[in-house]
Amino acid sequence: MDEKDRLKILHTLYKYRWLGIEFIDEVKMALPNDLESLRKVVLKCQKCDLAQTRHNVVFGEGNPNAKLMFVGEAPGENEDLTGRPFVGRAGQLLTKMIENVLEIKRSEVFIANIVKCRPPNNRVPTPQEVKECIPYLHKQIELVDPKIIVALGATSYRHLTLDKTPISKVRGKVMKFGDRYLIPTFHPSYLLRTPSKKKEAYQDLLTIKELLCEV
Repeated sequence: MDEKDRLKILHTLYKYRWLGIEFIDEVKMALPNDLESLRKVVLKCQKCDLAQTRHNVVFGEGNPNAKLMFVGEAPGENEDLTGRPFVGRAGQLLTKMIENVLEIKRSEVFIANIVKCRPPNNRVPTPQEVKECIPYLHKQIELVDPKIIVALGATSYRHLTLDKTPISKVRGKVMKFGDRYLIPTFHPSYLLRTPSKKKEAYQDLLTIKELLCEV
């Protein structure tokens, strides 16, 4: 069994869990049951080669009881240097999306990534890197317990759902994710490269805003 098969099985088990089917997850059971203790574990992580090239682990930040959680792909250069998620140009755009369209403070949401360390040259995380790191994200989701998860970009959406449908085909759709909702949208870095898509992202944000008032 290769790593892609192992990763698929792991994600399938988590997908069953979101559907309400419980299973014994030894990895997650071994992780702490509070965010601060989990953060300390993640900061020391050496499970994949990204630990050798990172400057800082980017655990995530925000309201530990947030109703809304944003999940990106991986830290970039600015995030790697500061240890904070979404602080570069894409992060500035995400902050504007949250505060100007959703009309809530950035500090009221929780922001995390599929992997916690920067892949060299901002490449897409490998299946092995995701396999080692994504249990941390699943534990974050469990502890924060958001009502809505926003998948920022194709990589985030694919690893959360195992669905390989292009992000352009699923963006803005409200999906059940266990007892939560998941809404995919474009990654802010993509919007910086393709400003013509900002109108569609704006519509996605209006969908999120409406749903946020209902949950």
